[in-house]
Amino acid sequence: MNPILEMQKISKRFPGVIALDAVDLEVFPGEVLALAGENGAGKSTLMKVLGGIYQPESGAINIDGKTTTIRSVSDATANGIGFVHQELNVFDNLTVAENIYLGREPRRAKFLIDRSKLNSDSDVYLKRLGLDISPHTPLLELSIAQQQMVEIAKALSQNARIVIMDEPTSSLTLTETERLLSVIGELRSQGVSVIYISHRLGEIKQIADRVVVLRDGKNAGALQRDEINHDAIVSLMVGRDLKKFRRQEAPVETKPFATIQDLRTRRFPACSNSFDVRTGEILGFAGLVGSGRSEAAQAIFGVDRALAGGIYLDGKLVTIKNASDAIKNGVYLVPEDRRIAGLIVDIPIRANITLPALSRYASAGLVSRKRESKRAAEMCEKLNVKAPSPETNAANLSGGNQQKVVLAKWLSLNPKLMIFDEPTRGIDVGAKAEIYELMRELSASGVAIIMISSDMEEILGESDRIAVMHEGTITGILDRADASEESIMKLAVGH
Repeated sequence: MNPILEMQKISKRFPGVIALDAVDLEVFPGEVLALAGENGAGKSTLMKVLGGIYQPESGAINIDGKTTTIRSVSDATANGIGFVHQELNVFDNLTVAENIYLGREPRRAKFLIDRSKLNSDSDVYLKRLGLDISPHTPLLELSIAQQQMVEIAKALSQNARIVIMDEPTSSLTLTETERLLSVIGELRSQGVSVIYISHRLGEIKQIADRVVVLRDGKNAGALQRDEINHDAIVSLMVGRDLKKFRRQEAPVETKPFATIQDLRTRRFPACSNSFDVRTGEILGFAGLVGSGRSEAAQAIFGVDRALAGGIYLDGKLVTIKNASDAIKNGVYLVPEDRRIAGLIVDIPIRANITLPALSRYASAGLVSRKRESKRAAEMCEKLNVKAPSPETNAANLSGGNQQKVVLAKWLSLNPKLMIFDEPTRGIDVGAKAEIYELMRELSASGVAIIMISSDMEEILGESDRIAVMHEGTITGILDRADASEESIMKLAVGH
């Protein structure tokens, strides 16, 4: 077959950065092409060029063998290109049908929307995706996974022959992810091509016909279906060997540092949980999305005050009514949503790192910019934060580097108990390896760690023990030797 899409020698520059350097990409009809690479490798920039959001400095785009100029999103849509973004572009105050045909509503007269045709036309695409919901349903009532399906339906309603999916499973449960991958398989069988961007290499192996890897804005290589495996993708992505994710050393028995007794949270007021975290231990918290893991973490940190429960640190009862109390006691939380809850993205790296303890950098009530800058530079070097300087705004960093800034903020305060909530969500395999190494160094230095994760490989690979939650209750705690995907999932569904 001839390719439906050819991107030839695409280059794109931003001030001080070469984002794309003569990148080539081909997509064939009915193909699932995975686009892989570390954060900052150029994946999203390349797709934004294809989607008409950015204009390249040089290069050509051929669709069906004809050179095509894509100057806008409208041009991309007209050429059969649909984009399902990681951050969904939907309106939850509108119905499913109104979202699908927003701005393209069928009319009965010049100013009257034909609602009957709007709903019947929408229903065709919902059924095509196997989505058993009414087009009349307000989007607010749908899950994130269902909203994502509505975005795909919208792309198909625009006669999209190429659908770009950017990190489509980052907020989905295991069941929802399997359903989405099944839908992608159905689209492939219908002749629709899918460009699939994901850091989850297991999904790429499961769904992709071919993998193209970018590194530092250039083509790093490609893998055919029978060549796709974890190590081959990683090798092309990072250009170096990474240490295996699974911890090799045996856990050392230590005494409990943090003991949580009869903890009850606002979301699950009838559920009471007790557990401990040992000195130098990584205690993994597994469970399905919505099982109550984040709520427990926020109650321990004082963000959402617990209804009941006692927290003992090193044998002493402490009172944590808010985050300030937690910080005073050396308890820190790396939140699930780093952009909203972990950073102030419109201020520099320096200010983010020093914000929790400004008094340390002040004299006579005045904060010393020089002392702040020195400390921020030290932490950026220690954590290998890739940024022009500590004065760079956090908004301009990749996901992995933003996560490192959140970590730098707390590591500069000598933590005793660190809570990581989804520490590697949405970041590339190279940054993951660095964060895992950092967690291991922290535990080796005696810091007690709670790690909440929905990534089974991460939970099994990094935890000394694993606590599993189901509907607000810890259903079991497994030693590393007894932990497997099967044993965790049984506890996660309440068995």
